[in-house]
Amino acid sequence: MTRRPYLERLAERSAAAGTVLCIGIDPDPAGLPPGFPPDLAGVERFARLLVEAAAPYAAAVKPNVAFFEAFGSAGVAALERVRAAIPAGIPVVADVKRGDIGTTAARQAVALFDALGADAVTVNPYLGSDAVGPLLERLDRYAYLLCRTSNPGAGELQDLVVGAEGEAPAEPLWARVARLAGGWGPGGTVGLVVGATAPRELAAIRSIAPGLGFLVPGVGAQGGDLAAVLRDGPATDPPAGARPGGGLLVNVSRGIALAAAGPPPGGTPHDPGERLALAAARWAADLPVLP
Repeated sequence: MTRRPYLERLAERSAAAGTVLCIGIDPDPAGLPPGFPPDLAGVERFARLLVEAAAPYAAAVKPNVAFFEAFGSAGVAALERVRAAIPAGIPVVADVKRGDIGTTAARQAVALFDALGADAVTVNPYLGSDAVGPLLERLDRYAYLLCRTSNPGAGELQDLVVGAEGEAPAEPLWARVARLAGGWGPGGTVGLVVGATAPRELAAIRSIAPGLGFLVPGVGAQGGDLAAVLRDGPATDPPAGARPGGGLLVNVSRGIALAAAGPPPGGTPHDPGERLALAAARWAADLPVLP
């Protein structure tokens, strides 16, 4: 039986949690807290602890698949167990940045939506609409296209100006991606990844794509502009809005995971799970669902 559209389920979860916080799961073996071995067993144990402690405060959870794929088939099996541990009703975004020719993308959709059980995925739009299409066809799933990312080298390609075409003016590539994305897929299944480290671009992209959902990385360890994200991140035009969070998800990974690393500051719990829960609760409060 087909489930309700992704954005409806996300809005419901955002309302229940009172936040647009997305918990990122990208456990680096070299950065695990004391007591967690720097191997797959440690990665899985920490990922499951993060889900248990922090997911109750989140609107969604975003595992970064590469941190599990690095361990081969055993890592994929561990990822599947982590996915199974995420409580029902919390949308799961698989951070994979896929995108390939149509036949390959179709199999990627099966792998991510059916085998892994992801509700949404991140996608590279560089190959164009025909490559993205198979990841947009399911009305109960969602694809976030990379638009203006948060990494330092993002502008090397994304800021390149492309020529005017049709009704589109000459504009940076990120603007053209935002302009085209709204016409891809059947409607209601495509959103954009827009980094908090580029607040002016975020505002411009929102004006170009007023109805698309945004997945925003970069507010934690990368120091993005939180106020700008809360101001310009929510959709200004349905359907992505349909409130409560306006289709906005703000990802925090290291900003929560690192709370369990190192000796606890004075007055904070010694238990790593309690420290993760406290960090998640603080971020959830900083990322409220706004009226």
